[in-house]
Amino acid sequence: MITQACTQISTQLSTQVSALVAEQAAFLIDVSRLIEFANAEGWVITGGELWRSPEQQQIYFKSGRSKTMNSNHLRRCAIDLNFFWKGKLVWDKELIRRVGEYWESLNPKNRWGGNFKGFVDVPHFERTP
Repeated sequence: MITQACTQISTQLSTQVSALVAEQAAFLIDVSRLIEFANAEGWVITGGELWRSPEQQQIYFKSGRSKTMNSNHLRRCAIDLNFFWKGKLVWDKELIRRVGEYWESLNPKNRWGGNFKGFVDVPHFERTP
């Protein structure tokens, strides 16, 4: 009985891990498409933050830099990108809107931080669970 229960738990965990890995892989494929699209639009993109430890998330939460302790960065399904136009870092929502709309068009699970209500996070792109 205990062996059967352990096997079931192991199978469930394996399925959950496999599902998360598959989601992370699909997310990164969409990120690569997003970067290609942005480059074609004339943007220069550099990487910001992909993975965030729970400790770092807590620091961001306490400082007000994040509004949640359940960030998709913790699952490696969110990324912050740096957008440069003519050599200058840009975080203007309206200038980046086309890129954000493209991101959301790639998959219904994709959300752009420029469309967040309340706490707008323009350089943030994520895949929701």
